[in-house]
Amino acid sequence: MSKGLCLARHFHKCGHKVIGADFSSLACGRYSKSLSSFYHLSNPSSTNGSKQYVRDLLNAVTKEGIDLWVTCSAVASALEDGQAAEVIKRETRCEVIQFDTATTAVLHEKHHFIESARAVGLRVPDTHLVTSQTQMEKVFMNGKPQSLIAKCVGVDDSARGDMTLLPLPSRSATTKHLQGINVSEKNPWILQEFISGKEYCTHALVIQGQVRIFVACPSSELLMHYEALEPESVLSEAMLRFTKTLASTGGETFTGHLSFDFLVDNPEEEDINQLRMFPIECNPRAHTAVVLFNKNRDIANAYLSRLDAVCDSTDQEGKDEIISPHRPDKYFWIAHDLVHGLVIPFLQLAMGYESLQSCWEAFNEFVRYGLWWRDGTFETWDPVPWWWLYHVYWPAKLLDSLISGTRWSRINVSTTKMFEC
Repeated sequence: MSKGLCLARHFHKCGHKVIGADFSSLACGRYSKSLSSFYHLSNPSSTNGSKQYVRDLLNAVTKEGIDLWVTCSAVASALEDGQAAEVIKRETRCEVIQFDTATTAVLHEKHHFIESARAVGLRVPDTHLVTSQTQMEKVFMNGKPQSLIAKCVGVDDSARGDMTLLPLPSRSATTKHLQGINVSEKNPWILQEFISGKEYCTHALVIQGQVRIFVACPSSELLMHYEALEPESVLSEAMLRFTKTLASTGGETFTGHLSFDFLVDNPEEEDINQLRMFPIECNPRAHTAVVLFNKNRDIANAYLSRLDAVCDSTDQEGKDEIISPHRPDKYFWIAHDLVHGLVIPFLQLAMGYESLQSCWEAFNEFVRYGLWWRDGTFETWDPVPWWWLYHVYWPAKLLDSLISGTRWSRINVSTTKMFEC
């Protein structure tokens, strides 16, 4: 993934030996100049569990004599990384940038995160945990009139894009929609207050409850264009304040990546205390927005401060310094824009579904990104991962899905995520 490759390059440029690991043997980062060696990891699953994955990681840490493990997990393996972190800390001298299993579970699961934020006095949207159709219907019968969105607590690619506002105009229509939701004790959902506003996301590194690096940027349901907010802006300061408040409650054992998704219904507000900002999700893992730190030379040292903190936990000097992106570039992934901005619009034009004017606008937008933005994977001194991602990895993935008959609706090029349906 782009975030792991970005961090590996930071460590390499500072003279450190970097070991890479991934579930895919075709991972583009495997061929980066920044890596000294690469390990192929077993993919944890509901059938095989996480034992082999943890053993693979432990073997790599032991064999290479690794001092610091920085996780860059995807959403599906966040809890397994928490388990692995506990084993690695217990059985080796390696330190980790990863929350423990219990903390990861609380932050990862939407309803637990909302309750944790509410408990420390932070503003959160109304959220109802439901485990049956009956409970869903009771929320609408007994609750105050408001628009809600249904979200799966776990990972459900087929339901991820469903932003239907509930209740629908009629009770029968609402009931019919709810009956199409696969909700149960083993597959809980939440009904969350709908917030109309602009979406933003953040990325933070937290060491012993202290925020060490932070960035906020505009977001979307499928974010493929990254542009940092000014650190001094009201929005960025408000999101940082939220992050610092939640991080400080964890104390000195609270170390890991902390990312949030926010909705703000008055983003132009200049008074931070009047800003109506609602967290809708927490991602206790690295965010792709870390690419916005590409020009910062001190990112590696921020991570390595974890080792200093372990050696001398009484030394507080420098812990209040928070690193923000320095003159950041704007980032995109050219394959996404090539398909989304050129191929699809012109195919739709050929079929009569699109106008020539809209195609011309899409073309101009593609040219603008190509001229003034940077690809999130490309570096002139390390070009092979970029070439491999677009010419080997994704063609192989698409061919595999075609052969296996796997249906998918969308692709996130930066995270190598294919949303199955």
